[in-house]
Amino acid sequence: MKINEIIVVEGKDDTTRVKLAVTCDTIETNGSAIDEATLDAIKHAADVRGVIVLTDPDYPGNKIRKTIENYVPNVKHAFIDADVAVNKRGKIGIEHAPIEAIQDALIHVSTPFDHTSETVSKAFLVDNGLIVGPYAKEKRKNVCKYLKIGYCNGKQLFHRLNAFGITEADVYDALHNKGEK
Repeated sequence: MKINEIIVVEGKDDTTRVKLAVTCDTIETNGSAIDEATLDAIKHAADVRGVIVLTDPDYPGNKIRKTIENYVPNVKHAFIDADVAVNKRGKIGIEHAPIEAIQDALIHVSTPFDHTSETVSKAFLVDNGLIVGPYAKEKRKNVCKYLKIGYCNGKQLFHRLNAFGITEADVYDALHNKGEK
């Protein structure tokens, strides 16, 4: 499988793993030490070929993703669930993800779009127990897995659903399919 866009990963081990899964070019952020020169390179790559951000499914990975998105708003996103990107010692990272999970993430890339209104309201998320309630975290985990948008807390879920144009009907479907797609 060949990917035309440049894939942004955190480090050399991620590049090695991703290149086992697909034929592609990568840019490495050097973890959370991402600097302005790297951001400029990502911006240039986005303008020329397009960029897909594939960072670790953890707090630092999400922070890097957000930094890139703020600097280069037109990047695409690929997500891998933390439960499949973990080694025997419990360390989470793209370098530990199965080849099939990387390929699946790159097939289901999410693209933000320009929008002026919400596709999902906070009230809908509250009413369906995704923001508050005894099982909110588990419900969010299932919905995020089903929609392939990476695990999110309540605030991140609201942002990602609207950024990717996911509708309340899509979320409702995800809730009732319990993350199986």
